[in-house]
Amino acid sequence: MSDDEIIETLKRDNEEFRKLYQEHRELDGMLSELDKKHYLTPEEEFQVQRMKKEKLSKKDKIAELIKHFKRGMN
Repeated sequence: MSDDEIIETLKRDNEEFRKLYQEHRELDGMLSELDKKHYLTPEEEFQVQRMKKEKLSKKDKIAELIKHFKRGMN
């Protein structure tokens, strides 16, 4: 089973994974919008750093759930 298939399975069957995945995608979109600005206020800069940390944390949790799923397949 490929990683893409595992992700689709987890999005369908695992509420925690689905929520993390959606939040990760939303953060990605918000960061993309802020990245389009030519100038960020200090508050926006702080917000970007906070969102990047949060996005990375969610990515780590997503990776852990995928790893756990793979272990269960063996």
